[in-house]
Amino acid sequence: MDDLDHRNLGVQLKLWHLQDDAPGMVFWHPRGYAIYRVLEDYLRRKMRRAGYAEVQTPQLLPKDFWSRSGHWDKFREHMFRVDDGEQTMALKPMSCPCHVQIFNKGLRSWRELPIRYAEFGACHRNEPSGALHGIMRTRAFEQDDAHVFCREQDVEDEVARFIALLGEVYRDLGFPDYEVALSTRPAVRAGDDATWDWSEAKLDDAARQCGLAPHINPGEGAFYGPKLEFALRDRLGRFWQCGTVQLDSVLPQRLDASYIAADGSRARPLMIHHAIFGSLGRMIAILLEHHGGVLPFWLSPDQVAVAPISKDQAGYGADVVAAFEDAGIRAVAYDGADTLSRRIVAAHDMAVPVMAIVGGREMRDGRVSLRERDGSQADIPLAEAVSRLQARARSGALWAEAR
Repeated sequence: MDDLDHRNLGVQLKLWHLQDDAPGMVFWHPRGYAIYRVLEDYLRRKMRRAGYAEVQTPQLLPKDFWSRSGHWDKFREHMFRVDDGEQTMALKPMSCPCHVQIFNKGLRSWRELPIRYAEFGACHRNEPSGALHGIMRTRAFEQDDAHVFCREQDVEDEVARFIALLGEVYRDLGFPDYEVALSTRPAVRAGDDATWDWSEAKLDDAARQCGLAPHINPGEGAFYGPKLEFALRDRLGRFWQCGTVQLDSVLPQRLDASYIAADGSRARPLMIHHAIFGSLGRMIAILLEHHGGVLPFWLSPDQVAVAPISKDQAGYGADVVAAFEDAGIRAVAYDGADTLSRRIVAAHDMAVPVMAIVGGREMRDGRVSLRERDGSQADIPLAEAVSRLQARARSGALWAEAR
């Protein structure tokens, strides 16, 4: 296995572990879960600014629910089922039908549309053991499930809005290059050819409105509608399919979603399914391999390692950690019994981007000696160090300093 394979990096950097008695299930360690939460919070802010309302839906739902949505017929072999003696339940493999339930609560007007829901949904899928691969392909994962309920005339603009948001996120994450494919009608499908013609054209038009030219994946659409699939290109030239956007007129019909149209009649909304990351765990694995395990400052689980030169400065070192933490900077004390040089090596091995070394002079003058991974140093007042690293964490060029 390659040293830069995410499965090795996860162990070396103490991010997570997998074990044989829980195949496809990830045990996130504190450092790994810190990355997870930062990435989740980053996307949460993006989605909120883009007009999405965050929701949370149940993990376990009855067989009848999944039958109404159509998932029981098409997906039950991949669903984890629970029989309590009275009814059969299943863990959700996706959040789509749950979001329709929220839409259906209350009388909706055309004036409210589009309505946009987003969820970091915990999903379970009973993948074959041979398909499992580190944290890239698991049986339990969280994905950024989002759905837009809209009218036909809104579809192209809503898809274009999503594509623009996706491009912004991918650029922030260090992936300016990505490919897009239009997956068209499969042989077995719902709906007539006229509906498919219209849906495929709308997705293609939205992509081209954003300056993208999709290549065609014939027959690879979902049974309910076509989709655009976005594949990131990493620094090794590999492509990773992550983002998707799909049109769906079937699920709103099956679950009887409706709104009051401008003429007072009841109308059926169209549903747009989309995700930017897909599985958050998979995105973390891609990022780690893309950046060789050395994440940039804003995403590093430990942003600053504070190392007192001797035990005499341990108290001041704790104050420095507290000052960074109070400012929203993730700091950890490297104040063990090892020599300073060994502690510096240990922090380097954990890919901590910045060291803050404190000795007697720094303690006396209220300063820190900042050391970067490239060896550059700066001896500055603690308040200036806090301000400098705060600005770096919030920089718009989020990935510029990754090395």
